[in-house]
Amino acid sequence: MRFKSYTIRINILLIIGVALLFCAFIVKVGYVALSDNVEGTDLELLASTRSTATKKITAKRGTIYDNSGEVLAQNTNSYTVIAYLSSSRTTDESNPKHVVDKETTAKALDEILYPDQDKYQYILNLLNTEGAYQVELGPGGKAISEATKEKIKALNLPGIDFVQSSKRYYPYGDFASYIIGYAKKYIDEETNDESFVGELGIEQYCDRYLKGTDGSITYQKDAYGYQMADTLSYIEEAKDGYDIYLTLDKQVQMFLDDAIDRLDEYEPSWTIIAVADADTGAIIGSATSPSFNPNTLDIEDYNNPLLSYTYEPGSTMKIFSFMSAMEEGLYDGSSTYLSGKITVDEYEISDWYKYGWGTITYDVGFTYSSNVAAVNLAQRLGKAKLYDYYSKLGFGSKTDIELANEYVGDIDFEYASEVASASYGQGVTVTPIQMIQALTTITNDGTLLKPYIISKIVDTNTGKTVYEGGRKEIRKIYSSDTINKMIELLDATVNGTDSTITGKWYHTDAVRVIGKTGTANYTNQYGYVEGDRYVIRSFAGVFPKEDPEYIIYFATKDVNASNKQIGEVITDLIESVAKYKNLDERENDKDETKIVTIPNLLSKSIQYANSTLTSLGINPIIIGDGGTVVETYPEKDTVTSINSKLFILTNGSNITMPDMTNWSSKDLIAFCNLIGLKYNLSGYGYVSSTSIATGTTIDVDSMTLDATLVNIEPETLVDEVVSNE
Repeated sequence: MRFKSYTIRINILLIIGVALLFCAFIVKVGYVALSDNVEGTDLELLASTRSTATKKITAKRGTIYDNSGEVLAQNTNSYTVIAYLSSSRTTDESNPKHVVDKETTAKALDEILYPDQDKYQYILNLLNTEGAYQVELGPGGKAISEATKEKIKALNLPGIDFVQSSKRYYPYGDFASYIIGYAKKYIDEETNDESFVGELGIEQYCDRYLKGTDGSITYQKDAYGYQMADTLSYIEEAKDGYDIYLTLDKQVQMFLDDAIDRLDEYEPSWTIIAVADADTGAIIGSATSPSFNPNTLDIEDYNNPLLSYTYEPGSTMKIFSFMSAMEEGLYDGSSTYLSGKITVDEYEISDWYKYGWGTITYDVGFTYSSNVAAVNLAQRLGKAKLYDYYSKLGFGSKTDIELANEYVGDIDFEYASEVASASYGQGVTVTPIQMIQALTTITNDGTLLKPYIISKIVDTNTGKTVYEGGRKEIRKIYSSDTINKMIELLDATVNGTDSTITGKWYHTDAVRVIGKTGTANYTNQYGYVEGDRYVIRSFAGVFPKEDPEYIIYFATKDVNASNKQIGEVITDLIESVAKYKNLDERENDKDETKIVTIPNLLSKSIQYANSTLTSLGINPIIIGDGGTVVETYPEKDTVTSINSKLFILTNGSNITMPDMTNWSSKDLIAFCNLIGLKYNLSGYGYVSSTSIATGTTIDVDSMTLDATLVNIEPETLVDEVVSNE
């Protein structure tokens, strides 16, 4: 009886314990069900984040255009092919969302992604990856074009999808690359989100305008974190970046690039040529060597020569030291002095022709580029006034042009010998953009203008112009009398009949050019470098004389060419611009035939196009085996040189590889852009070898052209002694 009573009590206790536990469970469940927060955890947030995900929608980066709306930089789409392998994606067997027939899928993709290779087994192995939810079908399935994507989509292969990506694309390669700059793509390792960051040129300076504002997409996700098929999503739209319109003229830029290519044959250390609008200060073109292709980032120097190279300018600085003396009433062009040499602070300063030209006038001294004349005038001015004029002209300060990493140079001088050398451009350093800015005083009656490169910025979301560039006057520095006198001297320096004038190599009958040459020594860690070749040569010019429209500034270091050879390149450039802008003053000059306007050949027969261009002196490069013209490069109405390559794209699909030996990089890029062929360039200069053999049929979807570029040895070496002005 005692045992039975004990057992009953144990059972009662168990029943009571179970009842208490059940009550506690009920209370807990009720608490959890009715409470938003349990033990510091937000249950609603936890539930939502476990079933939904939010991804960034990257805003489209703005496009960069030239002054006529030609695209210079833009974002383009590329795609990666992915295959969903998990059957969990499929909820309706009649509409599969994963790869069902792996063999058929591998065979179909192999034919499109690897047309010239047998990669069937490679793709099949990827599709058989054990335990994978999805796989990428690279490398052939990475960065494919829109056209290739559409080919694959047309096959309706279950489980095959595409991940869209984007890249920053520069259609003209190294065309004005230091002005345009580049934007680099970065990918977040955690979220896989991509973003572009401008790291040079306009891309860097205007990054905050170009990048836009990112949006987001919130969607339901499966256990693997991927978006569930056929479910709704919430999208907060991105706001695309602004478009930037530059003051660059594509046609003028092409002329500058051609000139740079010609000068590269003489193996300079570097070259800069820039053209600006004489009335506004807008930069119309700027070409440099070395350059780089922003598509491949084969970049050696991250400094833009236009505003980041500082150097001693040489005798082009006499323009401003002479004008400063004129403005102070200290100049009489008809008065005379003894040329040859002068002693300052026990230093002997010589003219570039050390024996001088005897007793000559100061006007003649300018056209001969006499250092002694400049020193005499600087001594009259004194240190303070010379420094004041140089400062007011913008030397030693930023111009604040809309480009990153501008340098200021150095115009500090203290001793009498330093003042003397500063008068003829030694011992002080400047940048090319400062020289262009100072030259605006010549074309604007003594008023200094601020140079600029942005024409306007447009909000692509609203279509409104949010910024507009234009002429900006900084200060009046010189009087009309001073400017008129300097124009007279610059004219005599280029167009005079005296054989000793230093600017004679820049004379052309096409347009009245006025200007001043410069030749400057430069230093290394041991002092000034010696040797006739090892100098910086330059030309500062304006044209036409009577009604100036353009300022041209050119400088090159260590170029292995004569003054005559350099002058031929620059005058050909000036003539091209003059012809293009209808400034050419010649009537019956045989050189006029060097420049032609491309006629409208679209939809014309190849026979017609060929005969038309041949009559103009052009031998076109025909692309494809069709009988009708569908596109030309350069385009119709483009003014170009008969020595430049002209491409005609036909309606034929059979495109063979031309012999590109000695082609410039710009010609190669133009060809590839016309047919949509991907390319990789190594080096700079001219094509020495290509990965696709001449005569090979080109498949633009599967092939990439790899080309090696080298500098070509000049055929003609220096044929005269370089004069150090």
